[in-house]
Amino acid sequence: MEGGRVKKCFVSSQAVMGMLMVQVMATGMQLLSKIILNNGTFVLALMTYRHIVAAVCMAPFAFYFERYVILSSINFVSLSLTPFFSISFYYCCGCRGMIKSKMNWSVFFWLFVNSLCGILFAMGLFYYGLKDTSATYAVNFLNLVPIVTFVFSIILRLEKLGLSTRAGKIKISGAILCVSGAMIACLYKGRTFHLIHKTLQHHVQVKSSVLHKTRGTILLIGSCLSYSSWYILQAKLLKVFPFKYHTTMITCIFASIQSAAIGLCIDRSNAAWKLEWNLQLLTIIYSGSLASAATFCLISWAVVRRGPSYPPMFNPLTLIFVAVLEALIIGAEITAGQLLGMVLIIIGLYSFLLGKTKEMKNMPKSNIEAAEAATTVESTKVQPASPLTTTNEDIESGSVKDVVNP
Repeated sequence: MEGGRVKKCFVSSQAVMGMLMVQVMATGMQLLSKIILNNGTFVLALMTYRHIVAAVCMAPFAFYFERYVILSSINFVSLSLTPFFSISFYYCCGCRGMIKSKMNWSVFFWLFVNSLCGILFAMGLFYYGLKDTSATYAVNFLNLVPIVTFVFSIILRLEKLGLSTRAGKIKISGAILCVSGAMIACLYKGRTFHLIHKTLQHHVQVKSSVLHKTRGTILLIGSCLSYSSWYILQAKLLKVFPFKYHTTMITCIFASIQSAAIGLCIDRSNAAWKLEWNLQLLTIIYSGSLASAATFCLISWAVVRRGPSYPPMFNPLTLIFVAVLEALIIGAEITAGQLLGMVLIIIGLYSFLLGKTKEMKNMPKSNIEAAEAATTVESTKVQPASPLTTTNEDIESGSVKDVVNP
């Protein structure tokens, strides 16, 4: 009896510690990205290198956990493999005839669109918005992604509004609070607070950010809309290629190619693409390995054990961590409007998740999978990350998993 309680407590604490680690890694990524962007790092070069690292880190997981996936039938390029290479690839993957999926034009198209919408547009706009504003201000918009996705789901008739139910009313109230908090954070400044002494250097940096706050806000809104559209696309992607590790790895490869292609059209100078042993290289490795690959695995693990509504419950911690550390390390100011907006967004997000949880409990089991697929953003991290979709085991068991944060 006592041993069972100890074991249950240990398992529960593992999930909590895992999600806290995710929030700490997300906080570090936001702060490191803000610092190097202020120092002039080219955004598209950062995205290119970051997702190369992420693809390399995800490859071992893809080839081990999903070794039954064979991409030997690549119809979209109409190539015939030699018998020797086909057999070698066949046995190296350990598949031995267990062909679960084939890459074709449809899969290729949706993976390409997935990386274009979820990484190039969403993460690219977020980075440029982060550069023009502050990390705390930018994270506010990431917390709005579940609400915007919910609105898109209503418009596309993927989900019902449910105003006649208590759960639906709670969701709508949460959405209104989140939007109100974002508007207050954007439009109202109020009194300014500084956790450390404001030096002249900090004053200049803050003043420069304020001058571009309008442009940064527009970019962050675009990022929020792109992320929400991306999560809607997951419902289609998981139908044609339901293998999360391979999807993430291939999407990262596509994102690197797309970012490099557009980046070279904008800036071909060596200075923009040169890598040195400095904070920029540390941020690239950190973002690709920890903020993408490690976060992916931890969230998937938590979703399996605690359900899809568990990881988002910790998301507001990133907002709090970033606000405090950005003020301490970078010397950014905290305004009364930001504080009020943060509180409303956190309360609204928890209300929305509470309403969604109640709705899922009251829903027939046959409809749960469809509802989770339509609102997969609720299991996502708030930082820009690599996309996650469902595993083949999840589909067979009726339990849907999803992501990945900029």
